[in-house]
Amino acid sequence: MDSRERLLGACVLFFIIAGCASTQPSPPLNRDSVNPGGIVFRGDKRFQLLGTPISVGKPLPSVKLVDAMTMGEVDLSQERGKVLFLSIVPSIDTRVCEAQTHYLGEEGDRLPQGVRRIAISRDTPFAQKRFSREAKLTDIRYLSDYKEGEFGRSTGLLMDGSKLLARSVILVDKHGVVRYIQVVPEMTHVPDMEAAFQKAIQLLKED
Repeated sequence: MDSRERLLGACVLFFIIAGCASTQPSPPLNRDSVNPGGIVFRGDKRFQLLGTPISVGKPLPSVKLVDAMTMGEVDLSQERGKVLFLSIVPSIDTRVCEAQTHYLGEEGDRLPQGVRRIAISRDTPFAQKRFSREAKLTDIRYLSDYKEGEFGRSTGLLMDGSKLLARSVILVDKHGVVRYIQVVPEMTHVPDMEAAFQKAIQLLKED
């Protein structure tokens, strides 16, 4: 082996090691769920969920959120005709929340146009807008509950202590009725997005 071959081999090995070092394992998938208003965990820390719990079969509560792109107020309970896929995260500036939102944006492209993908967090609208551009996930609607946590309180998803939203997925049918809820028991895990995708497609087919 001549000097050029040794140099090439060393370069290849360097990039392999560097690539492996920068690769982070995907957050664990969690198919379990707790009820809104229940208890979730982050490792050894326990968080009571505050507010009025929503339930399947009931209308989505009327509450004002802020659209990150327009700064206008949005009341999702008034939207009809499309299935609402609500991906709720504590903060988009964390690794697990980022993974959940990327899945919604990238894998969610498979969903029919009648499913509206919405990311909700207590991040400021400015942070959500920055994230959407940096992550190149601009086809998702970003809504912020940053003011008073009113959405969290009206759904039973506001975490005691941190006052962040519990990691969850909510599906609302074309008539404004909640039809699917997964609240992830362990905050470092991601929800079962594929199961929610299939349910959203099913809801879209219903009258």
